[in-house]
Amino acid sequence: MKQIPAGRFKTCCLAVMDQVQATGEPVLVTKHGKPVVKLVPAEAKDESIFGYMVGKAKIVGDIISPATPIEDWDALK
Repeated sequence: MKQIPAGRFKTCCLAVMDQVQATGEPVLVTKHGKPVVKLVPAEAKDESIFGYMVGKAKIVGDIISPATPIEDWDALK
């Protein structure tokens, strides 16, 4: 893991963040040789909507038959 002093990190913060994102390698920021902050890449979120609700619902009972008896349907009379 790379280490960088806080003063140097302050001057090239955006470049260090771009490097961490590109390589995935964390960077340890130090003050007077002591670790202060660890910069790690953020987890990428899957933006796909397909499969978003997998495992969130459970089918119980018959999902094919009508909820009310056919005799109650006025459209079929």
